Amino acid sequence: MSRELQDQVDSLVQRIDELESRSALRDLVTDYCQGFDNHNWDQFIAIWHEDAVWEIGPPFGTFYGHEGIHKAVFEILYPAWRETHHLTSNLRLTFDGSDKARGVCDVDCMGATTDDVVQMISATYTDEFERRDGCWKIARRHVVIHYFNPIPGAEMVAPAG
Repeated sequence: MSRELQDQVDSLVQRIDELESRSALRDLVTDYCQGFDNHNWDQFIAIWHEDAVWEIGPPFGTFYGHEGIHKAVFEILYPAWRETHHLTSNLRLTFDGSDKARGVCDVDCMGATTDDVVQMISATYTDEFERRDGCWKIARRHVVIHYFNPIPGAEMVAPAG
């Protein structure tokens, strides 16, 4: 094979890998929302590397590894929320080599606390993704909460059917 042809093949392989990686990273962002909102622990914890850091920030804190993430979910977040609905948008991915990537996305979350106060939350997630042993996961998620406001008089109820 000529050097020129080999370069073309290598370029094509790299571009295909990036396309597949982008798809995998988008799935991680989606699985975060669906796993958390549906209380599907297996789906939620599967997106994080064992030594991941989840920086939720005030008023919640920073959590380290699967044990810390478990504590955040089951001792802090789920006890406070009756239900949540996360919607992420504007995901922008950049690659730092073949096995590291960064992502930034916006999130809006509507939720109801256990005492039925409806809250609207807006935030930005900044992620560091790493591919280890061929598998992409989140190594660090930094959350900046823009607002966290109750919506007086709002209710979260299913339509009458």
